Amino acid sequence: MSMEPLKSLFAKSGLKFTNQRYLVYKAMASAKDHPSAEAVWRRVREEAPAISLDTVYRTLAALEARGLVSRVPGGGDEGRFDGDVSPHHHLVCLTCGAIEDFTMPGATLSDLPPLVAEWGQVRDAQVLVRGVCRACLGRMRQTKPQENQRSYSK
Repeated sequence: MSMEPLKSLFAKSGLKFTNQRYLVYKAMASAKDHPSAEAVWRRVREEAPAISLDTVYRTLAALEARGLVSRVPGGGDEGRFDGDVSPHHHLVCLTCGAIEDFTMPGATLSDLPPLVAEWGQVRDAQVLVRGVCRACLGRMRQTKPQENQRSYSK
């Protein structure tokens, strides 16, 4: 997104446009790996070496509060963020921490059971699938036979 439309988006969201906010948002909009605040900070420092980690955390919080980025639940101890705020869901690997997007037709707010509407006001919903990714499963299969051989040779 170029600078002028982004200035307008920030203004509509009640955010003052600053270069630091622009760089953080730009990093999030181009990220496909659902980065942590620390990863965003490292990326933004390439263009703004003086930006502090605290500024990145505060900017991500402000962007999240206005629906311009979202926090991905289940991404481990550190917060992970998503620049894609369109309706979608996440696969989270409990071994390596990788997070991938997926869509699921029939899983929209209008498809939620009546109990959810009775609960209160829902802003958004997503399915979170947690498990072990194919790459980690492959690594586990490769190391298990070696571990077994070592334990039997003692």
